[in-house]
Amino acid sequence: MTGASDRVLIERFLEMLAAETGAAVNTLAAYRSDLSLSSKALGGRLSVANADLIGKLSAGWSSLSRATVARKAAALRRFYAFLHDEGHRPDDPGAALPRPGTARPLPKALSHGDVDRLFAVLADRTGAERPLRGDLRLSTLIELLYGSGLRATELVSLPRNAIAPDRPYLIVRGKGGKERLVPLSDRARAAVATWRTHVPVDSPWLFPSGKKHLTRIRLYQLVKAIAAEAGIPPDRVSPHVLRHAFATHLLAGGADLRALQTMLGHADIATTEIYTHVDASRLVELVTTRHPLTDPAPAKRPHVDGGGGGS
Repeated sequence: MTGASDRVLIERFLEMLAAETGAAVNTLAAYRSDLSLSSKALGGRLSVANADLIGKLSAGWSSLSRATVARKAAALRRFYAFLHDEGHRPDDPGAALPRPGTARPLPKALSHGDVDRLFAVLADRTGAERPLRGDLRLSTLIELLYGSGLRATELVSLPRNAIAPDRPYLIVRGKGGKERLVPLSDRARAAVATWRTHVPVDSPWLFPSGKKHLTRIRLYQLVKAIAAEAGIPPDRVSPHVLRHAFATHLLAGGADLRALQTMLGHADIATTEIYTHVDASRLVELVTTRHPLTDPAPAKRPHVDGGGGGS
């Protein structure tokens, strides 16, 4: 049987997954099955398993197809990332899981038009004579997601005074406790300055909620609700998608891939390359307009008389 702690944590993970991605019932059932079977195989110790135990577990998958191994490993990898992000364990042992080499899907993308529609709705709300506190908070959250590429957990857990009005950057402690410098737009800093006047002075959090800070699941719900109001299908939008839009649009505007890797906090440049894919039309435009061997528009050639002696 699945251990009690495993069962609780698996359900919490599935709840987060449903809110973050709008995962279908069948998808959630598949995750639950893979995680529950793995927990059973480890005697209810899935949530506390070390690399050795995970290695023994995955060794038992040797007779399974590559696609099945990839699915199981992906489920466990995501589960361990969740446990680490939520503070249920100090490490993320997901690296011990096999990677059978299946293609990694490109993340969902938002166009500039989609983003403009989101901000148009927010502008209408915050432009009221007496804007609601919740609208000011939501505007600040979206400005930081799209303007800085913060992860959801990093955003909701920001300290009240993490962002200074006169400092165009933020120091964030991300995955693995690693610190990185995150740029802040003037718009984002202005939104934070306005919002902070509505945050109690004694609050340790920039986005307080009860005795703690805003939850990641609540952030997902807020983002999907504003997307629906902007006429964008909610299943296309999440905090992660806005982080991706930040990176994609910066790259399309000429940003350096290594700089993006630093801003996003990716340990491996390969992650950034997938995360910040550029559409085919952009690539074609770059080649046809900037390649050194691209000829200018051909000039009209003068007519050459075919008569006369040859050499």
